[in-house]
Amino acid sequence: MSYAASGVDIDAGDRAVALIQDVVRRTARREVVGGLGGFAGLFALDTARWRRPLLASSTDGVGTKLAVAQAMDVHDTIGIDLVAMIVDDLVVCGAEPLFLQDYIACGRVVPERIQAIVAGIAAGCQRAGCALIGGETAEHADLMAPEAYDIAGTGVGVVDADELLGAELVHPGDAVLAFGSSGLHSNGYVLARRVLLADSGLSLDSCPADLDRALGEELLEPTRIYAKDCLALAAETGVRVFAHVTGGGLAANLARVLPRGLDAVVDRATWTPQPVFGLISGMGGVTEAEMERTFNLGVGMLAVLDAADIDRALALLTARHVPAWVAGEVVPAEDGDRSSVVRLIGHHR
Repeated sequence: MSYAASGVDIDAGDRAVALIQDVVRRTARREVVGGLGGFAGLFALDTARWRRPLLASSTDGVGTKLAVAQAMDVHDTIGIDLVAMIVDDLVVCGAEPLFLQDYIACGRVVPERIQAIVAGIAAGCQRAGCALIGGETAEHADLMAPEAYDIAGTGVGVVDADELLGAELVHPGDAVLAFGSSGLHSNGYVLARRVLLADSGLSLDSCPADLDRALGEELLEPTRIYAKDCLALAAETGVRVFAHVTGGGLAANLARVLPRGLDAVVDRATWTPQPVFGLISGMGGVTEAEMERTFNLGVGMLAVLDAADIDRALALLTARHVPAWVAGEVVPAEDGDRSSVVRLIGHHR
């Protein structure tokens, strides 16, 4: 008996590491010290750039979107989703993403599949401007099916204490700016898969009339990464705070970044959700309230900013090819100093 015969192939793991060296190297920043292969990733924090640096960290995964990637045998975009979920949480407080480490657990190491997954993570890191400085691939032969895998990651960013964004900066009259999503992003896939695949009988290669491509392609559309756009906006305008629209939907995530005594009013009539959301709602009989607390419904990020800076903000985002619009405003709470709520009014176009 050997380790390989019992299900863990160390040689395959070594081949996977060799295959990912080049794509990881492309994400390097000047602060990265050394390369892959060490017991720890090293990153030199340039303290001259920040007078009072605060480190920010975020850990996340991509949930059951992985089931779609595995069913389609397409593994080179799911890593972009992983990076998006991590770095776009970091920028909410104004932190610049510095580096990321990933963790891949699988039933069997297939070097080419690991290479595809890591290539997606590296592509996401390049979009976000952060370095991929290490990670771990674990083969769980007696715990996971051979073709199954799960991925997670942790990212670290930095923000100067004097430039920290947060709820305490929000004022009545501030505008709420919405950034368009690329689709489902990485939330709500248990419900989406149940409605579209299990209950409706659609296949991943089917082309529903409401979509302009195969269902599987729609479900695998990578999550938009807003990190660089948010940092550019914060540098040029009076941004108070951002809200990353993930699990819980727009209202719940925006409420997290509002101070007590202030609410936000968001008008649904200012945008039209992508057709995939209507497909889920219609085929599954999912109520509007359930859709709004499960999916992003076309809005992936929100910025709360000084209303005087709206024109400049929209011009900047247009130049960066980010769809954006004014979706609402911050108002005093109707019944005094209590936890904030977000009121959704109107109907989607």
